[in-house]
Amino acid sequence: MQIILYGHTLIDMVTLADIEAAADSLSPAEKQELMLFLASRLRAAGAMLPEPCVFSADEMPRWIEEDEADLRRLREQ
Repeated sequence: MQIILYGHTLIDMVTLADIEAAADSLSPAEKQELMLFLASRLRAAGAMLPEPCVFSADEMPRWIEEDEADLRRLREQ
């Protein structure tokens, strides 16, 4: 199968690993656009949302710290 990824290079894609490698080459903005595209396709296909995470009171501060670190990394890109 051949795919044109956001108007860039024509890429032969055969496996999920090929698609993942191509996605790695996208800019952060293009990755976000791809995520929104995939989410809309999943919703249209009737995919279920994952169950919400449940954290104990002990786990909550660590989770918040990890989430804030992820947000800082996103803002730095």
